[in-house]
Amino acid sequence: MGAPFTLTLANIFMWKWEKHAICGALESHEIYGRYIDDIFFTFNEPKIKIEAVIKKANDFHPNIKLEANIGSCVSFLDLLINNKNGILYTSVYHKPAAEPCVVPFISDHPRHVFSNIIQAALLRALRYSTTLDIFEKERRAIRLMLLYNG
Repeated sequence: MGAPFTLTLANIFMWKWEKHAICGALESHEIYGRYIDDIFFTFNEPKIKIEAVIKKANDFHPNIKLEANIGSCVSFLDLLINNKNGILYTSVYHKPAAEPCVVPFISDHPRHVFSNIIQAALLRALRYSTTLDIFEKERRAIRLMLLYNG
């Protein structure tokens, strides 16, 4: 565990880095987001220009090395973003290696934990789904996860 001020210093450093390396290269209509050390941005330019922005960001400091995921379908944290003909669609992202597990009902957790799991999963599906069809697919996945876990 680090010093209490470590997170603040890291955020100051990342703010300076993103202003220099990323935000200056993005147009005002582009989308940019960062959570701790994960970043996401849209960029409607040729791939070579995206690679130049990433190289500039990597050259800013020797400890920063971005791994680019360039494509029309990318994940950011637990969100899947899909570009179909210029329209962004979002849904819940499930890591391929993660199994659909929740806390077993026979565990010693307080009972309210189990209803919170269902509520949180449905709320995430509702917030992240851009269409009713995407929401219905996620709702079915939640139902199967709950059936799978008993």
